[in-house]
Amino acid sequence: MKTLRASGHKRMPWKNGGGETVEIAVYPAGASIADFDWRISMATVASDGPFSIFPGVDRTLSILSGNGMELTIDGGSPVTLDLNSEPCPFPADRPVFAALVDGVTTDLNVMTRRGRFSHRVIRLPTPMSLPPSAFLRFVLATGKHTIAFGSEKFDLGPLDCLTFGAEVTGDLVISGDSEVFLIELNPEGGDDLR
Repeated sequence: MKTLRASGHKRMPWKNGGGETVEIAVYPAGASIADFDWRISMATVASDGPFSIFPGVDRTLSILSGNGMELTIDGGSPVTLDLNSEPCPFPADRPVFAALVDGVTTDLNVMTRRGRFSHRVIRLPTPMSLPPSAFLRFVLATGKHTIAFGSEKFDLGPLDCLTFGAEVTGDLVISGDSEVFLIELNPEGGDDLR
């Protein structure tokens, strides 16, 4: 189990040059936005505009702060995402246009390369008990949380992340003042989870 502190997240420019993203974790380690197998990041969106295209990649977007955005995915009907919305999965190689609802919004992005990994993102209320799983998992805190595993305790602040895999064989007890986001990553080609 490893804690990824918000202060240590890596900042980098968007692929399309329209803003900045904060990278929480990427695999393989040190991979660029062109050759990752999976990537977890956050972005602050300050203006309307198109999303970057990522060929062969699936993406899930969730709102972390602000009033949200309206997404038009591949010319379909607009979908409004806000703090109460469930995470929104879509293909990252389709054209997507984002229009802000009312002011700056910060989002959570999870991306996996098809044929290598798949993923899911779940909003979880706290307190709650999380059973073990074979997936590589990340718990992203939106406020102040404590995660207990047996005699071990992990204190997370806003946007800190705890990562763990199948070595965690018992329940995790998550308490805190707000919900958390659970991210699960699953290898599709038989690669081991790291």
